[in-house]
Amino acid sequence: MKSSKPPKSKRSHGTVGLDVDSAFLAAVQVEAGAVVRAVSTELAPGIVNEGEVVNSEALSESLQRFFKDNGLPRRVRLGVSNQQIVVRYLEVPKLDDPKALDAAVRFQAAEAIAMPLDEAILDHQVVGETMSAEGRPVLRAVVVAARSSMVDRFIEAVRRAGLRPEGIDLSAFALVRTLTMRSAPDEGANVLCHLGGTTNLAIALAHTCLFTRPLSTSLEEEGEHVGAALAEEIRMSIDFYATQADAPMVETVRLSGPGAVREGLAEELSAMIGLPVAVSEPLGGLDIGDLATQENPYRHTVAAGLALGAAA
Repeated sequence: MKSSKPPKSKRSHGTVGLDVDSAFLAAVQVEAGAVVRAVSTELAPGIVNEGEVVNSEALSESLQRFFKDNGLPRRVRLGVSNQQIVVRYLEVPKLDDPKALDAAVRFQAAEAIAMPLDEAILDHQVVGETMSAEGRPVLRAVVVAARSSMVDRFIEAVRRAGLRPEGIDLSAFALVRTLTMRSAPDEGANVLCHLGGTTNLAIALAHTCLFTRPLSTSLEEEGEHVGAALAEEIRMSIDFYATQADAPMVETVRLSGPGAVREGLAEELSAMIGLPVAVSEPLGGLDIGDLATQENPYRHTVAAGLALGAAA
């Protein structure tokens, strides 16, 4: 689908969530819980592969043209998801001093993450609190380590396009942010599987991401066994997640992204995985007005979550 070309003055201020998928670019701007801009365009093959920038110059040119054609704000919040990112869930001592907590996370991450931390960008998010076997309060934190070279290459391409990155987020966190807006507090854990040019999986409890990993299966591949391969990866991800201490049981699988509406896919996956599988509302609880008639809303799930992160 070609991106529309509104007047350049329309919504030219603010920040947009920018999803650089292997197959398309998508940008969303959110104000007061409503989507006010949502545009997308195809991305030529070979520029981004499995979430990593392959041709930095071509990506810069594509982004520059996309933003100019649509009169988009230059401030962007980016999402990343690829094999150069490691996500671990750690328990660390409960510390009130943020600097001490950062140091404790970094110390434990050095042992848990098979990546030299001096070559990585490290971030963490506290997702819960429990008691240790010794009866001491500990925090549960999701720790994300991304190779600096990968992030630097991405940001360089974005800046060369004349854009101003204001933040970078894990695409899985953006996915959870969008699709769990209407989740009930007592709802069980759900698998969220995003099927774009890059396939991404997250397991969420209410608004918290408990587990994430990129998947190697792409629905852009041809063949009758693609559904079976995807089901196997989802099943293996659930099994691995279930080995975590006190992991809430997964109740459902929810699909998003352009591939989610592939005819018969939800039913096929449900039969193979043994869990209910449904297609999510692509923009969660956001008010989308008439934007769905102008664009394929299934392209905009991750970009919307990035925009919500910028608005928070």
